Amino acid sequence: MDYGKHQAPQGYEHGEGVLTTLIRIPVRIVVLVLVLPARMVWDALTALWHAADRVLLRPLGRALLWLLDTLVLTPLTWLYTWVVAPLGKAAAWLAVALFVWPWIGLWRYVIVPVARYGIAAPAVWLYAHVLTPLGHGLRWTGTALLLPALYGLGNGIGWLITVLLIVPLELLWRYVAVPVVRYGLVVPVVWLYANVLTPIGLGTAWVLSKLWQGTAWTLGTLWQGTAWVLAQLWRGIAATGRGLGLAVAWLVMTLVVAPLGWTYRRILTPIGREIAAAFEVAWRIAGYVSRAVGRALAWLAWHLIGAPVSWAYRTVCAPVGHFLRDEVWAPARRAAAEAGRAAHAALTTARETVRQARRDAWRALVGAPAAERSGEPRGIPARTLGSTTTVPSAAQASESPLGGDPFAKQG
Repeated sequence: MDYGKHQAPQGYEHGEGVLTTLIRIPVRIVVLVLVLPARMVWDALTALWHAADRVLLRPLGRALLWLLDTLVLTPLTWLYTWVVAPLGKAAAWLAVALFVWPWIGLWRYVIVPVARYGIAAPAVWLYAHVLTPLGHGLRWTGTALLLPALYGLGNGIGWLITVLLIVPLELLWRYVAVPVVRYGLVVPVVWLYANVLTPIGLGTAWVLSKLWQGTAWTLGTLWQGTAWVLAQLWRGIAATGRGLGLAVAWLVMTLVVAPLGWTYRRILTPIGREIAAAFEVAWRIAGYVSRAVGRALAWLAWHLIGAPVSWAYRTVCAPVGHFLRDEVWAPARRAAAEAGRAAHAALTTARETVRQARRDAWRALVGAPAAERSGEPRGIPARTLGSTTTVPSAAQASESPLGGDPFAKQG
């Protein structure tokens, strides 16, 4: 009793509650009822699509490809090969002949000779025989005559400037300007800075430093007091804010988040999981049902339509077709072939008779030929290559192809 009392009921799963187990079977039944028509429609549409693709779409695609190749690609290829390409080659040759070759001839036979013999050759001769000797003479003149003269003139002008201008200025700067600046300006300024301005500046700096130290101490004391007061005030505000935040967070977690989490974990998640599992199971069961219905319909269609049609084809149509092929069509074809051969032979005989009568009439009107081959009978002309004359008493050979009539052979 205790073992059966503590044993989990059948149908439970680990970690699931009673609510999940109670709603599972009804939900799956309802979902199966809803999903079964959709699955059957889906399977029917899939079967129709595969049948249409196999029977209609693929042949239609092949036909469209054949039409495209026959009506578009092949004419375009022919047009490009026999019309556009020759026209392009002719246009290219014409363009080269009209626009390239004249410029090539102009460059090769007009511009290059004119530039070479009208400009370059005279310029080279002028440079070699006129400008080069003239430049050499000017260089020798400048090196031998002008440079020594300019060097001597420059040295003389430099000596005059040094003697008349630079030496007096240097003496004036060394013995007049420097003593005046040193003893009349620099020495008094240095004495004034060392004995007057430095003591005054030191005293002023000491007074200002003491004033700054007092002011800084006063301001530091005021700032420390103000900062302490503000820090205590901020600590109080922060403590109050933290208390209020903790209270609000506790209220939100207790009144909103915890119920929502419990609802999501205990109600929505099991229901959603069960609905998803129910849809999966229902879709699988609906597939089994749909395939069973399809096989039943196929069985009915075969036994109601396919089997009778197959039996009628094997039992009635095939024997009747074989009888018609062997007893009606083959004799009729053989008879037609014999009649055709007889008619062809009759027409050939009549044609030869008419030809011989025409030949005899022509001999009667104009006489026999002047020269006839020796050793041949008089009344029978010799047979030559390309001649259709035959011996009148000989039997006429059939003009049908070698091997006889194909219909007669098949019959």
